[in-house]
Order: sequence, then structure tokens, then C-alpha cells
Amino acid sequence: MDWQTVCALLAVAAAAGWIDAVVGGGGLLQLPALLIGGASLPVASVLGTNKLAATLGTLAAALTYQRRHPADLRAVATGGAAAVTASAGGALVATWISSDFLRPFVLVALIGVAVFVLLRPQFGRSEQAEAAVTAPARRRAARLVLVAGGAIGFYDGLVGPGTGTFLIITFTTLLSLEFIKALATVKMINVGTNLGALLVFALQGHVLWALGLAMAVFNVAGALVGARMTLARGSGFVRVVLLAVVAVMVVRLGYAQFA
Repeated sequence: MDWQTVCALLAVAAAAGWIDAVVGGGGLLQLPALLIGGASLPVASVLGTNKLAATLGTLAAALTYQRRHPADLRAVATGGAAAVTASAGGALVATWISSDFLRPFVLVALIGVAVFVLLRPQFGRSEQAEAAVTAPARRRAARLVLVAGGAIGFYDGLVGPGTGTFLIITFTTLLSLEFIKALATVKMINVGTNLGALLVFALQGHVLWALGLAMAVFNVAGALVGARMTLARGSGFVRVVLLAVVAVMVVRLGYAQFA
């Protein structure tokens, strides 16, 4: 891999870290860039290297949010454990089955996310969070978190891009939190989904450590900038970026499906 390609991958990693810290979806940039730049590499090695950079970047964002809005530790423990296990299972499945069959389902889910956010202007804002703190539904959140963490974790290990976005929407809804207060919890669980897959790829020798760690440095830098911007600008900023990222994901997946 020549130095121009490496420099391009580092720049993409920084941008992906920023996007992922705000609303998830950084894999939309980072994974395709790695697939193009590392066209001669096995796909599993590309996936493993992507997971190394993404795991460290997501952890940096999680710790930044944690300082301002501590994570829901029960949700992290429940959803994180399910996410690590299911993500590892998804990564194992990814080594012998094509994930292309999932594309139409992911496309429909993303369109549903966009419609849901557009039709609920107060979704993810503090008014919703304050009204929902005493809701009885919170008592059964642990079971829902377990199922959601496992399902999204499996998707992350098998496919990947968009995991952070699905986590934000799902856990903001399940925990009745505003976007900003949910981010520390979501990012901790996202670390789990990344880590489970990374462990599988690493044990199979499918991680390019030098490239992955270099990209991780830039991914972390982008994640720190993104997390601080999010904390400074609030839920309205997250909502706008979320809709933009979902729109890009829908266009990209739709083109891949129908072109």
C-alpha cells in the first residue's frame, strides 16, 4: 500500500471518527475506503482492521460523553454483554456467508428510522426525557436492552455500517432519554459490539495492526472533536446530523441494491 493511499485512509478515519461520535455511521466512510485502498487484501482483514480503528475511536467518544452525562450502568452491563457475544457470533458468520442478503432489510429499517425521526420533532429532546423519567415502561427496559443489544451486536459483527445509528435510535427510545444523555450509554454498548467482532478477527489473524493503529489515532482525534461539538451544541445538532447520515446511508444502500 503506497503512502498516498495510507494518507487518504488516515484522513477518512478522522472524518469517520467525527461522524461516529455524533450519530454513528462512521463505517459508511471508513469501510468502503479500506475496501478500495486495500483491494488486494482479504475482505476479513479489511473488516478486522476497520474494527480496530472503530473500537478505539468509539471508546474515546464514550469516555468523553461519560464525563458530562454518566452512562446507565445497568443498560451498559446488560446490553454490552449481549452485544459482545452476539457481535462475535456475527463476525464468525461473516467469515462463511455473504451479508448481501441483509441489504434490503437494512434499507427498509433506515427509511423507517428517517420517517420516525421526522414525524416526531420532540424525539431525543429534553422535554421527552423529563416526561418519561417516571414512566412504568422503564422497569422492563432491561429485557428490551438485552434483546436490542444482542440483535444490533450481531448485525455489527456481520455487516457493520450504521450500527451506531441503530443503537442511538433504539436506546434513546428504550431508555426514554434525550440524545445527549443517551450517548454515553450508547457508545459504551457500541464499544462492546466492536470489541466482540474485533476479538474474532484478531484471533483469526485478520487485523493489520500497524495500519489499524495508525487509523485509530486519527479516528480517536475525529471522535474527540465530534463528541465535544455534540456536547456544546446539544440535541438539535444530533438530530440534524442523524437525518443527514441516514439519508446518505439510504442512498448508498439503495444504489448498491438497484444499480
